[in-house]
Order: sequence, then structure tokens, then C-alpha cells
Amino acid sequence: MSFKVAFIGAGSIGFTRGLLADILTVPEFHDIEVSFTDINPDNLRMVTQLCQRDIEENGLSIKIHATLDRREAFKDAKYVINCVRIGMLEAFATDVEIPLKYGVDQCVGDTLCIGGIMYGQRGINAMLGFCKDIREAAAPGCILLSYSNPNAMVTWACNKYGGVETYGLCHGVQHGHSQIAKALGRNKKDVDIICAGLNHQTWYISVKTDGTERTGDLYELMKQADFAKDENIRLDVMKNFGYYSTESNGHLSEYLMWYRKRPEDMEKWINYSSWIQGETAGYLRVCKEGRNWFETDFPNWLKEPAKQYIPEKRSEEHGSYIIESLETGRVYRGHFNVMNNGTITNLPDECVVEVPCYVDGNGVSIPKVGDLPLGCAAICSQSVWVQKLAVEAAVHADINLLRQAAMMDPLTGAACTPDEIIQMVDEMLVAGESWLPQYADEIKRAKRRLENKTVPYRNVNGFKSKEKTVEEMAEEKAKYRALAEAAAKENVK
Repeated sequence: MSFKVAFIGAGSIGFTRGLLADILTVPEFHDIEVSFTDINPDNLRMVTQLCQRDIEENGLSIKIHATLDRREAFKDAKYVINCVRIGMLEAFATDVEIPLKYGVDQCVGDTLCIGGIMYGQRGINAMLGFCKDIREAAAPGCILLSYSNPNAMVTWACNKYGGVETYGLCHGVQHGHSQIAKALGRNKKDVDIICAGLNHQTWYISVKTDGTERTGDLYELMKQADFAKDENIRLDVMKNFGYYSTESNGHLSEYLMWYRKRPEDMEKWINYSSWIQGETAGYLRVCKEGRNWFETDFPNWLKEPAKQYIPEKRSEEHGSYIIESLETGRVYRGHFNVMNNGTITNLPDECVVEVPCYVDGNGVSIPKVGDLPLGCAAICSQSVWVQKLAVEAAVHADINLLRQAAMMDPLTGAACTPDEIIQMVDEMLVAGESWLPQYADEIKRAKRRLENKTVPYRNVNGFKSKEKTVEEMAEEKAKYRALAEAAAKENVK
């Protein structure tokens, strides 16, 4: 069995190396073609060297084709796996640091809130270019498996405007599933779940053990579990809306209007055991640390044992299982981001939802979920309209829609007035000029407006931890090796 898989954003060490290992764990895939592409030659070189070493030490003869030319990488590909971060960490910094001057405090800033909206403007413009190249250079019917955030917005744009069958993939559902199983005192395989909603705002609407529905038991059980301290925001949402959400405290806190709008109240919800508990710009900090550590530590990675292509080492990331099912006919069930088209009946047909899907040799099948619980649907509905405004703004370079997306965003709207949002959007457009070619004319006008700023800043310091130096990280090598692998997805343009 031979076909071609292309990775774009292949300089992402954590995702590229792990996903390739997952794919090559499948026995039938030991003769496939693999191509890597990235615009960062150093990252591309390092990741290719590491992955090629893994391949050879697992006794396979595959030779990775690495190129800076993405059309060359896509040529005849049956699957393209996307792991890019447009603008790298330099653009990411503007997503979280400029909003702090206007009182908007984010932990991550890659899915919703003003950071996610602006990230979407960069990502969607680039992804439509990728889609054009896939249509023209890849094999007919090539499938795009996208891991990039903001996942729902990117997936929406690629399916509606890109002309490429695209599935958005994330691992939030699997992580929450593990937590629920732990609270129930059961093995994960013995806990059957149905999760539905929007990416990073998905709800465990059914949890069963031995055929018995356990959703009503979860709140009390999870309050008593040893992770309750680190999930206080998730549990507060569960108390008020009845269902557990996929996202950890830091992520969830910035998608809602209640937990981060007043600095004096944030201490109640944030702890400092990990950045994901809500640290201001916490993900940016660990991504910077991960990048610095990987660049320093890379020679040591080559001296260590190769990844083993064995089932026991295969991750829970959906990508390899989707490809395996489509190619071999083995059935796989997972939760993917897809166009709604009536799957969740109380959300708009034209949006991207994260729902259970089945894959086999006939393709991807999407069962009808029906209505979300009303409160969960209300939260998702507000986010859907932010996403729609942001997608249409990115595609059409419409600054009015962009401003409206920011005004309708729950946390941005809770923290800012319309005038503040208008000026903040101008400032973020100008800061992102290198990555927003579709807004060239609007950016010229934004620069003129900013010459006569009328809205004063309302700076907030947030709740930050100090970024560690390489020397400080060297004292905890194992910890920062793990962080480098986890955060390296964000080290690509």
C-alpha cells in the first residue's frame, strides 16, 4: 500500500515527529511517501534529520522529501497534514500583549477572544493559499487534516472557500475523557462518551458506564477528585450549566465573559501550578521557553533512542487513525471538527462543530447529534457568531466585520467599549502587517488613525510568570524537554 502524505509546518517538532510515528506504526504504511515543507529552513532541517533517523532505526526504507516549496511537497499527495502557526511567536506576542493595554487579559489567545480573532485573520488568508496549491498540485480528492488554531475558523474557511475537504483535529476531548474516567474510578475504555459543541467549547453530553448514564453524577464526583483544584473554572461552569467542558481552566476562562474581565477577581480563579491554570500570556511564555530549549538541546535528541513504531507508543491524536481507516477499512470513532449541516440541530447549519464521527473505507460518517442542552447551546451560539464574523472578515478583508467580531466576543466585549475595540483592532492590524496582506489598504488607513489616538490605554499587568533562561531550564531538563515537544507546534510560521 503506497500513497503520499505531506506535512506543512513540518518544522513543528512535537507534532510532526509524533504524527509521523503514529502513521508509520500502521504495518500497511511502511512503503508510503512522505514530504515535509516549512518556510524555516533550520527547523525543517532539524526535524527532517530527527524523523529520518527514527525511520531508519525502525528498519524502514522511506526517504523523507524535505522542501521549502510547498507545491512541490503537495505534488500527488493524498493527505496533507497542517501544523502551521502563521507569524510564529512574534505575531503570537501581538495577539496577547496589545490587548493587555486595553484591559483584555488572555491566557492563550488562539481560539476566541481578540487574540484568536486576529490569529484567524492571519491563518485563514494563508490556508486559502494552501488550499489553492492542494487543488492544483495534490492528488484529486486530497484530504486536509488541520491541527492549526483557531481550529473551527480555519476549518470553516477551508471547507467553504478553499474547495478542499478539511477536518479540524484536536485532542481536548481525549484529555477530558481521561479525567472523567478517573473521577468515575473506571478505565477509560469502559467509559463511553458523546461530546458535542464547538472546538475548545465542546460538552460531554453523555457519559455512560455499563450502559448507564452517569452525567448527573459527575459534578459531585469531580469536585472530590484530586484534580478539582486545577479545574475550578470548569467545575464552576459545570455547576451552572450542567455539563463538563473539554477545555482546561486557562483556555475556558478566556472564551467566557465571567472570569477574566476584572483583575481584582482573577486571583480567585487562577493558580500558578501550571500556565494552563490561567497565567496571563502563559502559553506564549512556554512556547518561547520550548523554542529556546529545543534549539539548545537538539543535538542531544539525536543521541537518544529513536521513537519506536509500535502500537504501545502510538498517541491518541486522530490523524493517523483517520488515514488508517480510510486506507484499510478498519473502523475508527473519534471527535472531529466538521461543517455542521444539521448535525447539531440548535446551532446554525453553516458553522463548524466538534462531534462524534466514524471512519472506514467508505469515508467519514457523521451521525446526527440533535439539540445540545439549551445552556450549552447558548454559550456556543454566541461563539459561532464571533467565528462567522471573523471568517468572513478574513476572507473579504472587511474591517467592519472584524470590529464586529471583536465587539461580540464575550471577554473582549466585557472588558472594552466599542471605541476601545476599534482602536485596538487598528493597532493589532498594524502590528500584524507582515502577515495580513489582504488588509494592506485598511492598514494604511489604520496607521493614519493611530497618529491621532483618541482612546487612552487601560493597561493591566496580568498574572505573569518570569520566562526562564536556557541556563535555568537546564536545571530541569526532563521537564523542559516535554515542554519543547508540546509547544513546538507553535514554533513555525
